[in-house]
Amino acid sequence: MYEILKNIDSPADVKKLSADDLENLAGEMREALFNRLTKIGGHFGPNFGMVEATIALHYVFDSPKDKFVFDVSHQSYPHKLLTGRRNGYIDDARFTEDSGYTNPEESEHDFFNIGHTSTSIALAAGLAKARDLKKDKENIIAIIGDGSLSGGEAMEALNVAGEMNTNFIIIVNDNEMAIAETHGGMYKNLAELRESNGMAENNIFKAYGLDYIYEENGNDIQSMIALFEKVKDINHPIVLHIHTKKGLGYALAEENKEAWHWTLPFDRETGKPTISFGDGESYTDITIKYIIDKAKADKDFLVITPSMPGAIGLTPEVRAELGEQYLDVGIAEEAAVAIASGVAKNGAKPLVVTNMTFMQRAYDQISQDVCINNNPVTMLLNYSSFDGLTDVTHLGIFGLAAFTNIPNLVVLAPSSAEEYSNMLAWSVDQNEHPVMILVPGNQVTHRAADASYSTIDKYKVELSGEKVAILALGDFYQRGEALADTIKSEMGFTPTLINPRFASGVDKELLEKLKSNHQVIVTLEDGIVEGGFGQKIASFYGSSDTKVLNYGLDKEFYDRYNPEDLIKSVGMSTEQIVEDIKNIIK
Repeated sequence: MYEILKNIDSPADVKKLSADDLENLAGEMREALFNRLTKIGGHFGPNFGMVEATIALHYVFDSPKDKFVFDVSHQSYPHKLLTGRRNGYIDDARFTEDSGYTNPEESEHDFFNIGHTSTSIALAAGLAKARDLKKDKENIIAIIGDGSLSGGEAMEALNVAGEMNTNFIIIVNDNEMAIAETHGGMYKNLAELRESNGMAENNIFKAYGLDYIYEENGNDIQSMIALFEKVKDINHPIVLHIHTKKGLGYALAEENKEAWHWTLPFDRETGKPTISFGDGESYTDITIKYIIDKAKADKDFLVITPSMPGAIGLTPEVRAELGEQYLDVGIAEEAAVAIASGVAKNGAKPLVVTNMTFMQRAYDQISQDVCINNNPVTMLLNYSSFDGLTDVTHLGIFGLAAFTNIPNLVVLAPSSAEEYSNMLAWSVDQNEHPVMILVPGNQVTHRAADASYSTIDKYKVELSGEKVAILALGDFYQRGEALADTIKSEMGFTPTLINPRFASGVDKELLEKLKSNHQVIVTLEDGIVEGGFGQKIASFYGSSDTKVLNYGLDKEFYDRYNPEDLIKSVGMSTEQIVEDIKNIIK
């Protein structure tokens, strides 16, 4: 196995291969992808569909002198296999050497650490501009999937590229899919171009001022080599529109492209996951039940997502059931938020669903289009926890600091199933505030909860005590319970345990009362400390004698960490916090 691949140490080795060897290399690369993905999971369909094109890229161009920029990095595994990183795929003991994304720390053949979509054309345009300033001559190649084209940054960059009178090659990998199905008017034109073999009079790329070539055989190595040789060292910007098959080489992935965009470890024969998170309750199940029931009962209710239906379990079946009460705007978070503001302004009830890491891109629209206008948009964000997505490009731990300081925005951090359900129901039906709800990142827990949250910034005392008050926010509430139990058993008194619920404001009345019989205030939050919830509390007590201990994560780009090891590294385990308290309360 890997008779050819084991001898590929750099792209120079690819250039030495015969046509037959290149075909055999493609088969070995897919076997290497299977080896890694069946055991640790990752992006499946995008990578399987790009094997042949990537071989051709490295056969024709001269990486790293010629520079490749992969959009999202979902298509970069084959590139890694050919640039000295095959061991991260064929040697199980070395899987951790490679991240799931392009990474300059791994290789000189990578130029950016990328995990968000629609960025490659702009980044590559910057490389091209710098090249021209330096009077260099290398090829600059941006690789972008058709789904990523709907992102505003991609369209803005195409507009810039249309005026660049220089070498700039944009490869549009059209596999007729985004993460889920593609949405937006431009995809009608891509279909026209495919059906006409690139000859359709209506051509979105030419409208931007770009040269254009269509290649139907995107999964044929020799066709791709011929295409790339035709444009190597070109003196103007050009789009190469290639048609590929997502998931090529695995029938299950070819037939169900959405489910196989990304996968958990799985059994190759059956396609079934080899790990299980159990059959218990999940916040995804709770959310889907609410959405379906609400849509049936209230025809003014609308679910909006920027191409992230899977963020909260909106399967094709659920989407079909929602019908006109579901809107996928494509990969376009800014548009999703602004459209939701318009929906709310005209009297309907929008619920925007995506992951925290992607909503960061819509900060301006949340601030300007929603919050200045105080329109009652509900934003439901998954993976806002440290204990979720751990790749550096997908961290959700910055959300509290980023969003809780926008005026008018109510940020809710539920701590139980009941609280989550009630917050969601209250938010969608109220019409006074824009609201952001953070989906808990821990296991589902149950506890009685208020039905209404109209009294903004009102915290809830769950356990009354003395000396130490613990403000445990959202999915860190259970950590607060454990801390309270340990204080009681080791220090001999009952602390006060508070469920803040509102991450964006301060309950001044309650905090003032705590001064009378509490020496230490402890804040626990699932995010970075700097600019977050705890520092709001510390600021309130700044002029008093009350000590405040803020616990959360450092302002750092963590990457592929073990969550519990990270908690200990920042001094946030229950035992570490108790020791800190003991040093204050003698």
